[in-house]
Amino acid sequence: MAKTTKTKKQTEELRSAVDKYISQQKNGTYNYRQVSHALGLDTPAAQRAVALYLAELAFDGVILETAPGKYKTPSRTVSAMGVFSRRSNGKNSVITDGDGEEIFVAERNSMHALNGDRVEVTIAARVKGREPEAEVTRIIEKKDQTFIGTLKVDKHFAYLLTDSKFLATDIYIPKGKLKGGVTGDKAIVRITNWPDDAKNPQGEVIDILGKTGENQTEMHAILAEFGLPYRYPQAVEKAADKIDAGITDDVVAAREDFRGVTTFTIDPRDAKDFDDALSIRRLPNGNYEVGVHIADVTHYVKPGSIIDREAEERATSVYLVDRTIPMLPEHLSNGICSLRPNEDKLTFSVIFELDKQAHIVNSRIARTVIRSDRRFTYEEAQEVIETGKGDFSKEILALDRLAKTIRKNRYDNGSVDFDRVEVRFDIDEKGHPTSVFFKESKDANKLIEEFMLLANKAVAEAIGVVPKRKKAKAFVYRVHDVPDAERLSNLAALARTFGYKLKTEGEPKEINRSINKMLQDVKGKGEENLLATLAIRSMAKAIYTTENIGHYGLGFDFYTHFTSPIRRYPDMMVHRLLEKYLAGGRSVSLEKLEEECKHSSDQEQLAANAERASIKYKQVEYMGDHLGEVFSGVISGVTEWGLYIELDDNKCEGLVPMRDLADDYYDFDERNYCLTGRKYNNRYRLGDHIKVQVARADLQRKQLDFVVVDEKNPPRSLDTLGNRPAPGGRQSQEKPGKKKRKGQRRR
Repeated sequence: MAKTTKTKKQTEELRSAVDKYISQQKNGTYNYRQVSHALGLDTPAAQRAVALYLAELAFDGVILETAPGKYKTPSRTVSAMGVFSRRSNGKNSVITDGDGEEIFVAERNSMHALNGDRVEVTIAARVKGREPEAEVTRIIEKKDQTFIGTLKVDKHFAYLLTDSKFLATDIYIPKGKLKGGVTGDKAIVRITNWPDDAKNPQGEVIDILGKTGENQTEMHAILAEFGLPYRYPQAVEKAADKIDAGITDDVVAAREDFRGVTTFTIDPRDAKDFDDALSIRRLPNGNYEVGVHIADVTHYVKPGSIIDREAEERATSVYLVDRTIPMLPEHLSNGICSLRPNEDKLTFSVIFELDKQAHIVNSRIARTVIRSDRRFTYEEAQEVIETGKGDFSKEILALDRLAKTIRKNRYDNGSVDFDRVEVRFDIDEKGHPTSVFFKESKDANKLIEEFMLLANKAVAEAIGVVPKRKKAKAFVYRVHDVPDAERLSNLAALARTFGYKLKTEGEPKEINRSINKMLQDVKGKGEENLLATLAIRSMAKAIYTTENIGHYGLGFDFYTHFTSPIRRYPDMMVHRLLEKYLAGGRSVSLEKLEEECKHSSDQEQLAANAERASIKYKQVEYMGDHLGEVFSGVISGVTEWGLYIELDDNKCEGLVPMRDLADDYYDFDERNYCLTGRKYNNRYRLGDHIKVQVARADLQRKQLDFVVVDEKNPPRSLDTLGNRPAPGGRQSQEKPGKKKRKGQRRR
């Protein structure tokens, strides 16, 4: 007994000494060896005790583990500043400036701060075993934001039923601030006041989008949700309308003339803004000259003009399910700048000389004038490739052969081969989705892709590659960082369970070749979806920046965006920099250029989010016509709140909420991407095939709910699913297979 008491006392003394050491640290990191050495603990047993105690403190959140086995003391004073994060589920928090830690803020301690507000907080002393809490003491800077929802107007008052995940309460609106809105209108509202003693904030209507549920209204609401414009300013349109093509003899004389060279465009069938064209001709030495011709947008859009300012703010065109919201006014994007057939057009071009093995013999960048001979859709070009017959078949087949060789070389040099199917909808005149089809990337798409990649790479190298002892000029790069090491390691471990080897260390080219081999080997197998999905998730996001770190996914040391100036502002930036530097101009301000790059990256992400939201909305709307029906699918996501299922037949994704997995109590295994039942050991893992029944389709929340269907859980009737019977008394049934459309693929 005495020995046990002595051991306990020694443990307490050791822990007290470690606590004292930790309290004296500032921003430095430490490991168990450093702590042991500082405390004079040199026995293996004592050092092990220190290591275990540090791990325990990190688990409890008292210290931070910055890397495996390496720790730091959270640098926090009684007061701190940070960004407030508000959630409709009440889990508000503040992300502190010092260490970026997320600290819980109870609603009673929030001062009604809104999501994104900069705040000052006081942080309660950390208690072992409990999460720390913060209290907002001052709102330093309010973020300008609006909320979207449906108006409810009564006799004496009105309020907005919000759709936001950032606000749990409705917004009270004085009758004089409705801007003509009535019950059932979808509106954009700004909060004007939120008294300390009031449960609900007060606001005013900024704009009325239309009736809730109407297609136009809902698409505009999605754009507004992400802060994207849904109308084009009339002043900008008028300024664009005044611009003339202006292709005079003097303008042509200052450019290389490609109007006599075979040239054509290949684009989607519904495209109107053709910003790239290819020319090809055989040279006397037997090599090919291939011109990648890009619309010369910056010839017409001058820096600082009203059109340029609007384009810079938008930064990108936005592509929703049923429409394109252009970056530039249509007079420019679909008219003057669009490389339409049989019209003289001004272009900025990269001209390559390629031998029969698709090696670049030489290349140059030039301002040009072209005249497209033919506008091909991808389907028309694909038919020429497959049959060898049609307009300009000789030229298209030659380009296809070159593109395939370039692509093979690119993969051999470490480019990652991600080939994903895109979901598309057939939509009726009211905007309602009537069927789903899949957009595949075929040889015609890949032909264009390869030459655009080639041009973008060549432009980046033209500016980025400089002689020794010369300083590179400020430029816009499209970069892609290395994969997340932990995710890649987890992927490799999971791949091994299926018998695949994946390199996680070594040269990027070697790792990427290993990923490509795995992706090739899993095609058509049950684990394909699981491993392909995790491979994509391990990758970083590509961004725009002046700091060139290369493009990991493509395996390029230098890469930029040059080929789509009609729809991307960074391409316009690149065009202007090219013109300046090729003429011998000095480097522009690196700091200002980086700010523009960051803005473009942010806007690109918002546009991508809006596109996904529009797809999700149409998926929910489409599946609302199929309530109670049974589909087969694959588990596409595993979370602590349930399973995400992607349906095989139409790629629509919905959630099986944890509450509907009622046959057992399930634990979430984040490392192995699965839910495991405690009693029956039933397991749901990412990539598993499963049958589900469509239970609920909530358009306002863009949420689709499924229930699992198996031997123990047969299909339910619609009334037990909590939905009204579908029109026509549709009964629960196995979804019959559909005849595949041309270009459609089942997976």
